[in-house]
Amino acid sequence: MSSPIVKLILQRLALGVLLLLAVSILIFVGTEILPGDVAQSILGQSATPQSLANLREQLGLDDPAYVRYFRWLGGLLTGDLGNALTSGLPIASAISGRLANTLFLAATAAVIAVPLAILLGLLAVRYRNGPIDKAISAFALASTSFPEFFIGYLLVYFFAVKWQIFPAISTVFDGMSFWERLQAVALPATALTLVVLAHMMRMTRAAILNVMQSAYIETAELKGLRPLEVIRKHAFPNAIAPVVNVVMLNLAYLIVGVVVVEVIFVYPGMGQYLVDHVTKRDVPVVQAVGLIFAAVYIILNIVADIAAIVANPRLRHPK
Repeated sequence: MSSPIVKLILQRLALGVLLLLAVSILIFVGTEILPGDVAQSILGQSATPQSLANLREQLGLDDPAYVRYFRWLGGLLTGDLGNALTSGLPIASAISGRLANTLFLAATAAVIAVPLAILLGLLAVRYRNGPIDKAISAFALASTSFPEFFIGYLLVYFFAVKWQIFPAISTVFDGMSFWERLQAVALPATALTLVVLAHMMRMTRAAILNVMQSAYIETAELKGLRPLEVIRKHAFPNAIAPVVNVVMLNLAYLIVGVVVVEVIFVYPGMGQYLVDHVTKRDVPVVQAVGLIFAAVYIILNIVADIAAIVANPRLRHPK
């Protein structure tokens, strides 16, 4: 790997670390201004002022905000996410299983959405401006127009209530077989697939159409190659950088954007865990989950940038 590539990659990594630090500050400040009192939510409305004051002192809530931030940041750097205020249990142990569930759900949706989006994008380019292209574009527009919760409720109504093919509540637990887990996440994975499929397909189509205007594509067509061969051998390989970029961005969304879908299907993942503890104003849990989501999003964006750098000679040699 040449020196310019290494330099660009190191720059992206350093920028990612700084961005994650800035996000940690925003998350801490955002949780600080949340309404409500965690001590009140733990002890209840009948708690006396003295007991509330004692609990705040015990939890360290009376310390200045900057002291609590650096204490929290120091714990993160040593792998300690802290304890949940409402239960007193370590957050890391509670999150590990839920993070695995969220990653399984996102991976299931990605395995379906990525190849299907690329295939539909290639078909749209092959039959551009024809009935197939228009049908695919109409499907993409309709899928983009509907929010996740609306798609989720439609899937529940038809596939769980009316036809009773899949369960309405996606319950997973230790000991389930792989196929039982797939059946449990079928509806939330379908909802996530429909959400990201349209964007990936449209970007794939746009990237390939941009390459199709190049002179070497015209040369390949003049040689008598069939349109599908021109796309497969010449257009798609040269459009792979923007396609990889948009795929990575949507993979990041699959992991970070699961909150609404997990709540709809009562799926025991990170999103459901976050919402449960926001209602309890359990600040350490909200901070930990928010930072994990931010870290995943930033890491996948860095991977997308690095893939674009490696695949694009103009980025490898910016001068």
